[in-house]
Amino acid sequence: MGRSVGNLVKTAALIGLLWGVLLAVGWLIGGSALWIFALIGLVGTAISFWNSDKIAIRSMRAVEVSEHEAPGLHRIVRELADRAGKPMPRLYISPAAQPNAFATGRSPSHAAVCCTQGILQLLSERELRGVLGHELMHVYNRDILTSSVSAGIAGVITSLAQMALWFGGRGREGGGGIIGALLAMILAPIAATLIQLAVSRTREYDADHDGARLTGDPQALASALEKISRGVQARPLPPEQELQDSAHMMIENPFRADGGLGQLFSTHPPTEERVARLRRMSEREILGG
Repeated sequence: MGRSVGNLVKTAALIGLLWGVLLAVGWLIGGSALWIFALIGLVGTAISFWNSDKIAIRSMRAVEVSEHEAPGLHRIVRELADRAGKPMPRLYISPAAQPNAFATGRSPSHAAVCCTQGILQLLSERELRGVLGHELMHVYNRDILTSSVSAGIAGVITSLAQMALWFGGRGREGGGGIIGALLAMILAPIAATLIQLAVSRTREYDADHDGARLTGDPQALASALEKISRGVQARPLPPEQELQDSAHMMIENPFRADGGLGQLFSTHPPTEERVARLRRMSEREILGG
């Protein structure tokens, strides 16, 4: 059970592209700044990755629940974890009324899955099972590591671009000079952000596909996504910084969607496309394809 080969290749290509942008900006400004900022970015990424579960859980004010406190939730997750042959994660419930869920943690052995009160009240058990399968596959595919790496590289690129004007480019060596430095400062962070968000959207498609395979019920996740999307639009979370930093982990973007050009800067694919893919997947299984 794992991410599809096509999306694995796409994710690797996107992260490779991020490294290409990083090296290009480093070449432009020259000197030792590339290595200094790369080291800072590496340390920052490691700290963020190691503490990702604590940060996300704190941002949603979630509390860990025992099997006695949430027997149904524990039963579903244990069944799916056993089916995947993976460890059982810790389970948390957030008091948020918005229907949402997320998984976090640095490895399958150090993972947590969180559901909001809103999602527990909104979904049927079948739909909740589909959502939990999706979240578990984020853990088992090690998507937290993937997102931490892409966010770390993007952060280094942004820092380097901001330094480009200070160094004045590599004009004396035939490089871009001040014009190149200006372009790098403006365009490189935008390119890095777009690539990072593309990685995030690919992760969501992977978790939809692999989670549906784990549960054997693509239609349940499709139905859940439609309900969650409507619920999020009715109850968007406040744009607090900690919540914004954790938004990419959630099954649905917790903020009100802008639509149009805003989709380029979205952490999640359009719900309609996710639902359509899941329904096509269900049809193929019914037809034996």
